[in-house]
Amino acid sequence: MSRWLSPLMAFCLSFMLISTFAPIVGITTDRQIDFWALWLGTVFILALPFIYLEFALVKRAKTTALNALMSLTREADASMQWRIAGWLSVIFMPFLAGGMLANISHIGLQLIPTSLPENIIFAGLAVFAFILSFIPRQILSILSIIGVISSLVISQVFGTHLTAWHMTSVTFVEWGNATLLALVAGGLGLGIYAQSSVNSLNSTDKATPLVMPIWLAQVLAVIAFGVFAAQTQISEMSLLVTVLFGAALLIQLAKEQLQQRQVSIVLQYVLLLAPLFIWAITLLMPVLNAVMMLWGLVSCLMYAIFVGWIMKISHLRKALNFSSELFYNIWRIAIRVIAPLSIILALVAVIMGRF
Repeated sequence: MSRWLSPLMAFCLSFMLISTFAPIVGITTDRQIDFWALWLGTVFILALPFIYLEFALVKRAKTTALNALMSLTREADASMQWRIAGWLSVIFMPFLAGGMLANISHIGLQLIPTSLPENIIFAGLAVFAFILSFIPRQILSILSIIGVISSLVISQVFGTHLTAWHMTSVTFVEWGNATLLALVAGGLGLGIYAQSSVNSLNSTDKATPLVMPIWLAQVLAVIAFGVFAAQTQISEMSLLVTVLFGAALLIQLAKEQLQQRQVSIVLQYVLLLAPLFIWAITLLMPVLNAVMMLWGLVSCLMYAIFVGWIMKISHLRKALNFSSELFYNIWRIAIRVIAPLSIILALVAVIMGRF
């Protein structure tokens, strides 16, 4: 599989996930210089080390994240309970796909009048996304990039009404939102970018040439969202179609991890469809949105603790093969100390902001 597939997926999924989480955290059209500077800072301080983390897991085990934890816990003489992190992540993927479809369609229904109930519309979209998940990943990625670019162009052509960039005071809740957007809205904590680069990882000694394009693609997605707003029927429809492809990608990636873990076909469908279709209960959307944010952060926290404190140092050093010991030490501090503390603070901030 092409080594550029993962950066392409990183740009598309990051843009779609940001579009999903932006209304939840209140930055759909508001452009605060201080918040966006904080957001970009967390993309550098947290997202970049986390991409290295996921590549270290997959490169060491030479398989996808869910399967990798089987061997990695044995190598580290760690409790089998750490394998729960992999299961949480793989079940979170269809749940996140459902959240994308539910939130984007909910906003779209405010601009596009229809007599159909919202839950029926969501169910139709979810079924279509599940069917699309059987399309080859390269085709889905190409459709995704076409959709993202089309959404960006349409939003400009048909009017993007954004507030002027301005300064505000940074709050504790905004710190949590920035961490959420950098990690969960970046598609991190799932191992999906390393999953799509397994072949390239196994044929190269260093992780950096594969990690940096993915990280730069995520930064580009943040910048692209700075000029985007779906406030017309056509722009919202374009975004909804695009999100269908993104949801299909997440379902496909989760399905691949379950298949490699040799989960029975019946259980695969249960684990994929139940988290996806729970969003059809539209009355629960505020609660499900809160669960989506907290679940994503908890998955990231578990991976940060496992890699930073449980895995053997020698295995990590060999898997990442940094050009300098200094870079490795900086990365290790980021994963062992900065990432867990930041995620814990973000969890507190999200709870304070939602409840």
